Amino acid sequence: MRPSETPASELAFAKAIIISGGPSSVYEAGSPTIDPAILNLPSALLGICYGQQLMAHLGGGRVEKGTKGEYGLAVARIDPKIPLFDTLPESQQVWMSHRDLVAATPPGFTVTASTPTCPIAGMADPARRLYAVQFHPEVVHTLSGRQILDNFLFRVARCEKDWNPTAQLEALEEQIRQTAAGRSVFFFVSGGVDSTVAYTLCLRALGPERVWGTYVDTGLMRDGETEFVESIFKSLGATHFHVENAQQRFLEALQDSVEPEQKRHIIGQKFVDVQDTILNSGHFLDGDWILGQGTIYPDTIESGGSAKADLIKTHHNRVASIQKLIDENRIVEPLASFYKDEVRAVGRQLGLPAEFLERHPFPGPGLAIRCLCAAEPAAVEKIENEGWLVPIHSVGVQGDSRSYRPVIAFEGMPEHDVATDVINRVARVNRAIAVVGSHAPIETMSVHASTLTKGRLARLRAADAIVRRMSLESGFEAKVWQFPVVLIPLGTAGRPDSIVLRPIHSVDGMTAQSVPMDRALLERMTTELLALEGVAAVCYDLTHKPPATIEWE
Repeated sequence: MRPSETPASELAFAKAIIISGGPSSVYEAGSPTIDPAILNLPSALLGICYGQQLMAHLGGGRVEKGTKGEYGLAVARIDPKIPLFDTLPESQQVWMSHRDLVAATPPGFTVTASTPTCPIAGMADPARRLYAVQFHPEVVHTLSGRQILDNFLFRVARCEKDWNPTAQLEALEEQIRQTAAGRSVFFFVSGGVDSTVAYTLCLRALGPERVWGTYVDTGLMRDGETEFVESIFKSLGATHFHVENAQQRFLEALQDSVEPEQKRHIIGQKFVDVQDTILNSGHFLDGDWILGQGTIYPDTIESGGSAKADLIKTHHNRVASIQKLIDENRIVEPLASFYKDEVRAVGRQLGLPAEFLERHPFPGPGLAIRCLCAAEPAAVEKIENEGWLVPIHSVGVQGDSRSYRPVIAFEGMPEHDVATDVINRVARVNRAIAVVGSHAPIETMSVHASTLTKGRLARLRAADAIVRRMSLESGFEAKVWQFPVVLIPLGTAGRPDSIVLRPIHSVDGMTAQSVPMDRALLERMTTELLALEGVAAVCYDLTHKPPATIEWE
């Protein structure tokens, strides 16, 4: 990976160059650009999203703001005669995330793909081996995306395949030994797939005497989670494993927090504080340890992992204190270049059980980012012919940029595609929910000033336990990749909160689709959730990623 401003002379060796997406507009002053001479290199070139717009802009075409954004699924008509789309049907499901678009191709280019919203969804100058697409072939919801990238690398650029994540165990273990350089490794483990696979790699590379693990009970975890994690690490043969009860410290630090980035920073710093307390307690020798983490590549991407990338949300393993350890070469992250599906492939090669590897992801900050708060009360607002604007902000990703916008709510369950269409039309929202059951009409509800309290966390924990139990019993859990359950401060005086169900399908977490639930199961689940103390309504998140992120915060 190179900065966008890398001179063409330093890239002349490359068989293939990809210009990635990004959150900027090519016509704005100071936006990222490339050396125009790259367009004249003998290398094959592929522009993706912003990369297509930049190729058009520098090549003499025209880029302008579209009249309507396009976020999520779209159907593209492609030209299967060009090498990039070789062997593909003319109609393709693709994944879009843009508002700007190419309005006119540069000289020498022809249009190779289009959607109803984006007439130039692809363009090419095959004679010069220059190709570009407005959609994202690198995400799993562009169904032929892998074939498109294969065509570019192996047909257009004539590269050779030499990468297989499951064949990297020896290299990963050697990397761990070199980074550790004789020191012991200390992990904060969550019991999730990423940290457990990273921990197991370190156990293999260094031996159990040099790998220490602490599970921090933050008070923000699911029901029964601590006991589950203890059983997992006992089965791994971990001899230095400890559970640290830090519930009071975390809850006190978070008691006045409302804004999601503030929550994440506090949790990240509190993890480091707890770590420092443990490391200075006499269990470890000064200078004889480094920190191990299960960081994976999407964590780095969403945390603004390059100079020109947008910060979507800060991960607890990318706060300033952790970055300082990285800069001091006191951290080992063996999975930092891997996606979730690749981590699972490594885990299978390590012999970890399938029932553990297929466990749904759970965020490091725990229920803190699923228990939304509000600084002040606010009323819902009717949007003519659309739905109800709920003044609860959630995090989204639109045009590769972070958004933090209100939610639009529908009364009753519409088709899932309705949500995407409304968000593309209504620029001030990034998420759509359906009210599937309630104790009162939505117009009588309001947002209540609220913080992270033990009572609200207990309410969310109880709701999460109900959803997990019913999903497992019905088999629905096997149909989704992740199922966040969210508590929002929308309700009435006697029932101040509502539950949001967020079942999604994904492979690597970079994109996701909202998954419909069987109506009978949804009705049973809604009835049980509405029986909880303090719950006013049950809602269903209809939004894909993009424009919404998987988690609300």
